[in-house]
Amino acid sequence: MLSAGIQDLKERKVPVKKLRRLVGMAGVLTLAAPATASAITAEVARACDAAVAKAFPPRQIGNPAAGSAKGTGKDQRDYFQKCVANNGKVDDMSADVPKDNKPSK
Repeated sequence: MLSAGIQDLKERKVPVKKLRRLVGMAGVLTLAAPATASAITAEVARACDAAVAKAFPPRQIGNPAAGSAKGTGKDQRDYFQKCVANNGKVDDMSADVPKDNKPSK
């Protein structure tokens, strides 16, 4: 049975050198692919979500369409990304959040 497979390859005249080269290139490209994306853990996501909700309270409780009392959607996303980068710790980031929208005197 094995000899039948080899005989079949000989009849088709498959270029073995090209096949080896293609398999080698596929292996190299697989190993060279960047693996920079990594998933965050559920605990970090929950902690950061709670921190964002605390730092950017809604204008109207229970109505997400009302928007945030502080900051914009971009500010919230940036805050969440910083939180994820710090593994869910936001103690040192509270200075980044605006205290209120009133001008300082």
